Amino acid sequence: MIIFLKAVLGLLVSLFGFCFFSDAFRKRASFSATPWPRLLSTGFVTSLLDALGIGNFAQQTALFKIFNMVDDRVIPGTLNVGNVLPTVAEAFIFMTVISVHPVTLATLVVSASLGGVLGAGVVSKMSRRRVRLSMGIGLLVVALIILAGLLGWVPVGGEATGLAGWKLALASVAIFVFGALQTIGIGFYAPCMAMVYSLGMHPKTAFPIMMTAGAMLQTACSMRFIKEDAYDPKACVALSVAGVVGVLVAAYIVRSLALTTMKWIVLGVVLYTSVLMFLTAASKTGDS
Repeated sequence: MIIFLKAVLGLLVSLFGFCFFSDAFRKRASFSATPWPRLLSTGFVTSLLDALGIGNFAQQTALFKIFNMVDDRVIPGTLNVGNVLPTVAEAFIFMTVISVHPVTLATLVVSASLGGVLGAGVVSKMSRRRVRLSMGIGLLVVALIILAGLLGWVPVGGEATGLAGWKLALASVAIFVFGALQTIGIGFYAPCMAMVYSLGMHPKTAFPIMMTAGAMLQTACSMRFIKEDAYDPKACVALSVAGVVGVLVAAYIVRSLALTTMKWIVLGVVLYTSVLMFLTAASKTGDS
């Protein structure tokens, strides 16, 4: 099953890579004036954080706008296209170095992908502000549960590498929703981490699940941005190259972390995302 997932992902990324690099090569004469070191350092740091489960879209958007690196019009396309290769690298690495039950992995990846394709139309009609507010509250509750477990107040978490029965069914429905939410700009990683932890799986198993699902979704939707010329090719080349290096560094960190340390990282990621949800819900951009 793992080999099949890798084969499908390998085929998708091969098609993407051919389209992306040939398009960027054709446009090399019109590359932006943004310095390469600035773009490369952005790709390295943010992809390292992404591979730790923190995500990178919000950080990259902020850096692009603060330092005027990418035209606002093409930021969404640049985020998607530029992060495909680092995300695929995350998927291949974590599927290899972290043990997760093949049926669980395949089921959840397919559910998330279907959520992105089929659920987006339904979810996109919902108020982003209400979705973010609900997610913020939900993640905050999970964060408090994780903290209680770390402090020894309640027994939570676990070391399972797979799910079965009602737990797998519940996880499939939840991750379908998370996949749909990702298409309207709601983070995927933190809810996935929280779900895996809450159902008694080892925190590390969230990484191959969320990275593989993210890679499938991102590779497919990025082709549209390339076709519509709605991305910054220079920035995407830099994010792709430096991002893969950042992922390799982060993968070693994740693999070598102890369970307790991993739980604290999950707590930090969930809390960070919860606060981010509340802030975006309170802003004007969260009303639509």
